[in-house]
Amino acid sequence: MFGVVALACILVIFVTGFFLMFFYSPSSTTVTYRGSYAPLDGVEMSTAMHSTMTISFDLRGGLLMRQAHHWAALLLPTALILQLLVTFFTGAFRKPRLGSWVLLFLILITALVGGWSGYALPDDMLSGTGLRIVEGIVLGIPIVGTWTSALLFGGPFPGDIIAHLYPLHIVVVPVLLVVLVAARIRSAWVHKPAQFAEAGRTEDNVVGVPILPNAAVRAGGLFLIVAGLLVLVAATTTISPIWLYGPSSPADASAGSQPDWYTGFLDGALRLIPPGWEVVWLSHTWTFAVIVPLALVGLYLLAVLLYPFFEQWITGDRREHHLLDRPRNTPTRTGIGVAGIVFFGALWGAASADLAATHLHLSVENVVTAYQVIVIVGPVIAFLLARRICFALQRKDREILLHGHESGRIVRFPGGEYVEIHKPADAYERWRLIAPPGDRPLELHPDADGRIRLTTRLRARISRFFFEDRIAPDLDELDAS
Repeated sequence: MFGVVALACILVIFVTGFFLMFFYSPSSTTVTYRGSYAPLDGVEMSTAMHSTMTISFDLRGGLLMRQAHHWAALLLPTALILQLLVTFFTGAFRKPRLGSWVLLFLILITALVGGWSGYALPDDMLSGTGLRIVEGIVLGIPIVGTWTSALLFGGPFPGDIIAHLYPLHIVVVPVLLVVLVAARIRSAWVHKPAQFAEAGRTEDNVVGVPILPNAAVRAGGLFLIVAGLLVLVAATTTISPIWLYGPSSPADASAGSQPDWYTGFLDGALRLIPPGWEVVWLSHTWTFAVIVPLALVGLYLLAVLLYPFFEQWITGDRREHHLLDRPRNTPTRTGIGVAGIVFFGALWGAASADLAATHLHLSVENVVTAYQVIVIVGPVIAFLLARRICFALQRKDREILLHGHESGRIVRFPGGEYVEIHKPADAYERWRLIAPPGDRPLELHPDADGRIRLTTRLRARISRFFFEDRIAPDLDELDAS
């Protein structure tokens, strides 16, 4: 259903964006504002901001369309990230749905690019500050930074950045979204959604809610609810009040400026690097305060994209999977996912280190130091804690399967012994609690030359770490109970 939420957001974005396209002018040419908003009357600003002000104050329904467009752009990454998390923790990315995982990840990246490019188009002080940060990051890239900045901005800041971002925002991103979403819908139609184990449901006998009318009515109803709520929020809650920020100025910056939430982890990564990390090598300045965050975030995103392939390599499992995992039954994968969330959350929180310092009356240095510790130590603690919780939940499931639920009914035997009567789990619950046969640690076998290669040893060791601690009742023990 998170996919339905994402589709509703995309529809609202497309409809409102198509409307705004007719009235927005992507030009950095300076003009004098003569509109309905009196505080900025006579102020010089770019044509881009002037047209955005006209849409907001002088065009009937213009402000509603702008705000619905922005709110939908904020909700879309939320729905996609939640869908990725659900897919990850339940193992829905396994064969034959590896391609669907890649498509979902690419849709998220496309949505982030679309949101970032749209964030800059009003050309107000807040978006101008964000673009100045982008320019600094690009210039900090060794060797190709200056050339890339000239290509992106078209000259000294701000250059023609608005004209360069506009085609990306209204042509490239929409086309990519349509293609990727269509490919993912086709993949879902071909492979069908994976489902949790229930009585009578096996890998070869997957049943579920019929598409017509049940699933279609549910999806259609949620689709309309999300679209309606986005319009309601846009009509009642102000967002991106560019008239309060004023026009962008290359010489100024907006105090306390924050990016939209979905790019906060990028900003946070920059803030956590200690200052002064740079060296001169090969006649170039290597600014590690830029290189390290870019490399860190790049590796993180690459790990998210490639994890399903890594797990398939570790397990050697080439079977098709149509039943979902309960997260407790895959403790190592669950621990990795929770660690990734904590890492992302630490970067995201660091993006507001300055506001946290002012609101909590702390020094910004202490806040940054705390986030530096969290981003390193936090994922490790989160992994170990989540893994232990999964083991505890497995033990609880095993106890229920073997002995049933506590009933609160105490019986006294003729010999004087008091025993609580346990209520056995019913057939449906037993089926749900019995985890499907999981992957086993790989066993080492020599190759045709009688050797065990280093990669094989590494694979077997990681496999043991993944699977050897799983707690499940022995089937013989279960039958005896």
